[in-house]
Amino acid sequence: MKTHYLDANATQPIRQAAREAVAATFDVVGNPSSVHGPGRAVRRILEDARETIALAFCGRPEDLIFTSGGTEADAAAIHALSANRRILVSAIEHDAVRSACPGAGIVPVLSGGIVDLHALEQRLRDGIPSLVCLMLANNETGVIQPVRQAAALCRRFGALLHVDAVQAAGRIPVRLDDLGAHSLALSSHKLGGPAGCGALLLAADAPFFAPLIAGGGQERGRRGGTPAAAPIAGFAAAVRASAGDDPLRLGALRDAAERAAVDCGAVVCGDTAHRLPNTVCLALPGAAAAVQVMALDLEGIAVSAGAACSSGKVQASHVLTAMGLGTLAGEAIRVSLPWNAVAADIDAFAAAYRRVAVRLRPALAPHAGRS
Repeated sequence: MKTHYLDANATQPIRQAAREAVAATFDVVGNPSSVHGPGRAVRRILEDARETIALAFCGRPEDLIFTSGGTEADAAAIHALSANRRILVSAIEHDAVRSACPGAGIVPVLSGGIVDLHALEQRLRDGIPSLVCLMLANNETGVIQPVRQAAALCRRFGALLHVDAVQAAGRIPVRLDDLGAHSLALSSHKLGGPAGCGALLLAADAPFFAPLIAGGGQERGRRGGTPAAAPIAGFAAAVRASAGDDPLRLGALRDAAERAAVDCGAVVCGDTAHRLPNTVCLALPGAAAAVQVMALDLEGIAVSAGAACSSGKVQASHVLTAMGLGTLAGEAIRVSLPWNAVAADIDAFAAAYRRVAVRLRPALAPHAGRS
């Protein structure tokens, strides 16, 4: 049975251009810190990739730091920018951010999943130097956050702003200068590049950067360790390729999947806000998220739960809980379309979801479809 992969927010299928870029680096042997010819050749690969990625997100190449992924990029930013500052994070931040600052103050979100800017302003008004962490787009609901407005508040009150753009990059326009943030986290595999590679992009006015990993002084002393040339080359190739994606096409496919699920009794989480074109969070009242994921997997549909698993125990999604969705927080799945999704994937999902919904919610069977 063919598997229809609809879990792109977990990881994207790798793009052919990224495959080829990775393979090409294997013919170049050398350490980029070496001054001889082979070392300079690898260095050239890294600096070309640095320029490609930085310019794609409107930053300066010299202000881009390669990391092992989005999680390290978030942790590095928080480590460096939080010195002598209180940390404030939105209630819907990814665990990569939450785990890096467990004692942070929480800024609530409104019912639609958008950060409460009024609450943020009230926290900043007390004059305490702060670092604010706000993702550009939520990984579970796809809800796009008002980062520009948050950045204006931060700058007005002397706060710094770190933005996790891991899910947004490649799906909506992401411009560091336009957002007004002080730092931006990116991840290769969320764009269709290889896993194990990411980047932190700093604004020109970001403060002194103390490294999370000191090491041998690589990355201008801001991240130790020999950069992984092969994944980095693939990362840059994926960034270039993603510029050709059609968000309107993906949005139309996403909307078709959403309509099919709603006709079966699903509730769309965050549907009142602007969302990523590839993402929909669907709650099926009365049906546990983990059960839905397993049932769809048996139907050949790969999606993920809107709940996190810890020590084998399924917990309600902190994102949906923060949105005030109550029991629905443990009954939601995330459908996220990859860059290469086609109509046949949506048709297969719609048919499978209908069968699963009828099995898990027998009372809906006589009412399949809305009048």
